[in-house]
Amino acid sequence: MGRMTPSRDIDALLVLMRRLRDPDGGCPWDLEQNFATIAPYTIEEAYEVSAAIEDKDWPGLKDELGDLLFQVVFHARMAEEQGLFAFGDVVEAITTKMIRRHPHVFSGAETPGSADAQTTAWEAQKAAERAEKKSAGTLDGVPLALPALTRAEKLQKRLSSVGFDWNNPRLVLDKVIEESREIVDAQESGAPQAELEAEVGDLLFVIANLARHLKVDPEAALRTTNAKVTRRFGWIERQLADKGRKPTDAELDELEALWQRAKTEAKS
Repeated sequence: MGRMTPSRDIDALLVLMRRLRDPDGGCPWDLEQNFATIAPYTIEEAYEVSAAIEDKDWPGLKDELGDLLFQVVFHARMAEEQGLFAFGDVVEAITTKMIRRHPHVFSGAETPGSADAQTTAWEAQKAAERAEKKSAGTLDGVPLALPALTRAEKLQKRLSSVGFDWNNPRLVLDKVIEESREIVDAQESGAPQAELEAEVGDLLFVIANLARHLKVDPEAALRTTNAKVTRRFGWIERQLADKGRKPTDAELDELEALWQRAKTEAKS
């Protein structure tokens, strides 16, 4: 086989993928893979894209989008080998879907008056598509592989689309308080671990719903908090290290005092 050079042409990437999977001279690792073994890498690459956006790392985003595109090409190539579909079918399927779901852009339909109206129309279109399928349950098709908070939010959107929802955030906040009390009651009554887990799950589900009502992405909010905690505790560790100490050398009261200082001093 001839040598390959980098290209801006998607066809070149498809050729590259075919060569990697070619039993005659391809890559042994790539040849061993299947849908199940590649799926975790696909999820990981999607997170890398998100991380580059959060970091405003635009050169990195270019690379991460390439990695994610490669995952699509990889799956499409394996599907083609099995006679299921090809990359062109993937492209046709998504363009068909986008045209169908944007009639105001491609079919001369009336343009929704706002982004919220567009979201409502989008969800209605997806509900109609689900109804055409044999499995038309309201909650069918929400991927199990999604992060739990993201999946909870999507389940709640589906429930809201059929009217099973509170009509303002205050009512959801009341439910957060109720679920929190149930955790306390379960803990104080010596409930088994499985019951405590269930109660905590209920609380997290309601918090995801609260985030949705407030138009907050719960995954993004938690990532922001994770980054904040990491930054602040790193500041605490540096303060202690300057004195030749470690966090394990400090009492909780001292760590709490340092944490309060970190809120204003650990900004970078």
